[in-house]
Amino acid sequence: MDDRIKSASPSRHGRHPGLCAFRLGIAALALAPGLAVAAPEPAPPPAPAPSFETCRTDLIAWATAHDVPQAVAQAQLGGLEPDPDVLAATQNQGEFVRPIWDYIDASVTPARIEAGQRKLAALAGPLAAIETQYGVDRYTLVAFWGVESTYGTVLDNPGVVKPVVRSLATLSCGDPTRAAYWRDELTAALQILARDEAPLDRMPGGLTGSWAGALGHTQFMPTVYQRHAVDFDGDGKRDIWTSAPDALASTANYLRAHGWRSGEGWGYEVVLPEGFDAARADETTPRSLAAWRDLGVRPAHDRPIADDSAQATLILPAGIRGPAFLLRPNFAVILRYNTALAYALTVALLSDRLRGDPGLSRDWPRGDRALTGDERRDLQTRLTERGYATGGVDGKIGPKTRAALRAYQGSQGLPADGYADPALLERIRTAP
Repeated sequence: MDDRIKSASPSRHGRHPGLCAFRLGIAALALAPGLAVAAPEPAPPPAPAPSFETCRTDLIAWATAHDVPQAVAQAQLGGLEPDPDVLAATQNQGEFVRPIWDYIDASVTPARIEAGQRKLAALAGPLAAIETQYGVDRYTLVAFWGVESTYGTVLDNPGVVKPVVRSLATLSCGDPTRAAYWRDELTAALQILARDEAPLDRMPGGLTGSWAGALGHTQFMPTVYQRHAVDFDGDGKRDIWTSAPDALASTANYLRAHGWRSGEGWGYEVVLPEGFDAARADETTPRSLAAWRDLGVRPAHDRPIADDSAQATLILPAGIRGPAFLLRPNFAVILRYNTALAYALTVALLSDRLRGDPGLSRDWPRGDRALTGDERRDLQTRLTERGYATGGVDGKIGPKTRAALRAYQGSQGLPADGYADPALLERIRTAP
């Protein structure tokens, strides 16, 4: 499970638009010239965080007010102690902080591919029925399964899984920036227990999951389970813990609900022409496949292109020296599962290998040293000071930081590929 059972933050299985826009709007208003404003009162010191015991009591009250029986809430939360390892894990999410090739290499392995192909054969019947009902191909579903829980093999590993209620209570009380999110997930987990939806008779460790509370073979957050889990095998239970058909169909149901296009792939690796303008790989500007071809972009491997008018976006995850990919709309649906580019590309590439496609034609720049967490935060701070919007200083190189990097690189006459490496950081540090 470790890095392969994904963190569950507000960016996992959903996004929270609007907050950044609200903050930017307030900042713009505060800086607008000509507005007469009174000098602000000194901000009061932040209120001390409540003790875990006080927070735990509040969580019991909240849960009982939201369809959790008092006896269940008290039995699950009363006397519970926090797990310090859970809070530490929030700062070490591999899909954001490791080099992308390290993250992909850890999951797209010969052993993972062979095991996935065995699962495809063993579950051929249910997978065919899931494809027919939900329109999501079997290779994508099994790739999610492989990345999330190594086809379920880690779910019984006591050294990896954690008690879900304890983890979510720890996060609810110890992560103030997302306390409401974690509280709602905790409440949903308690509701699942109260409704006897989890097969605890076959789960000797109780309701266990990732450090962030994700559940089952394909690691649904509790609220996602409530909205999207299905009983596909017909036994009367939406069992994503011990029924692979239920878990895979639930994942297909989730993907379909978020816009999966049946019969379309996620995209594919491409080869760029010499001297290609890296700024065109901005992750946001779609062009038709015909337009990309006119720019000299061609598939790395022979494949039929059914519709020249279909739209795709170009990305360079490791800069101009690494592999390039054209992304179709289904890739954005994979990102709804987990918004880390490394995660989504891992699922996509594993699905290709399960299908029998070859590996990448262009290797990653493996000689590059990854920036440390402090270096990533320093990079974001310096970009922000120069007026480039990174979306905050969190040490995670996400789409906003990559966009800021491209803008900076363009201003310096560099290839605007959005790739952060030590040489670029040093340039930013020393440039006037």
